[in-house]
Amino acid sequence: MQRPSTGLDYAQRIARVVDHIARHLDTPLDVARLAEIACFSPFHFHRIYRTQTGETIAQTVRRYRLHRAAADLVGGELPVPRIARRAGYASTEAFTRAFAAHYGTPPAAFRDLPRDPVLCYQTQQGDETIMENLQVRIEDMDALRLAGIPHKGPFIEIGSTFEKTFAFAGGAGLLGPSMRMIGLYYDDPNSVPARDLRSFAAITLPDSFVGELPAGLELREMPAGRHAVAIHKGPYADLHVTWDRLFSAWLPQSGEEPDDRPTMEEYLNNPRETPQADLLTAVCLPLKG
Repeated sequence: MQRPSTGLDYAQRIARVVDHIARHLDTPLDVARLAEIACFSPFHFHRIYRTQTGETIAQTVRRYRLHRAAADLVGGELPVPRIARRAGYASTEAFTRAFAAHYGTPPAAFRDLPRDPVLCYQTQQGDETIMENLQVRIEDMDALRLAGIPHKGPFIEIGSTFEKTFAFAGGAGLLGPSMRMIGLYYDDPNSVPARDLRSFAAITLPDSFVGELPAGLELREMPAGRHAVAIHKGPYADLHVTWDRLFSAWLPQSGEEPDDRPTMEEYLNNPRETPQADLLTAVCLPLKG
């Protein structure tokens, strides 16, 4: 049985590697160098990384680069061949195959998907406002105790901070079947420079947890209160569209006002195991009581 102190030590060392990978996607990522960062033997490092994270180093790098490529496509500025090279593919054709396999649609088609944030209401059913492919419900949520790591920078890059949160939480034995994956977002990405955006990559703590969190994790609480909740289906790169729909189409006609709690996202399925088109995210806008 692995001792808790050993598990936390491994988690901290793997977290350093995950952070290095996320910050150096445009440079060669040598396994020997990653092993040095983690202070593990190069001979055993790859196996340790896979057993701690559930995927190989190559799979992590590929996933991060494709995720960034999706954000580049949504941004609409870089040509596809340049995005392909930035993602580490020697040809646009190879990139197209890999992207289509991961996201379910080729890069050009993904870029051309309609992303109009201004949608008209179709019907009103009690507390649910039905919009085109978007349902908004009012929900009273209980307070949440969260363990996580702050993230500063573009929201689309919070995935690497979640990986570190999982590494620390796993080393402390905090991951379990009832655990929920939560992101808190403290700034408006349309008014704050991307480099200064503040967010928090967290998991919920079990009811049985008492005492102090291990080094590397912070405790934060999300107060109980009312939320407007919509379910976003699809890649995380398109989450801003659902947020825009809530703020531009739903909120002005809802009779509601947002309060000062941070906006929240709950990621309802595993992004490593779920096709991008089938990812589900609960988008939660806090409302005044």
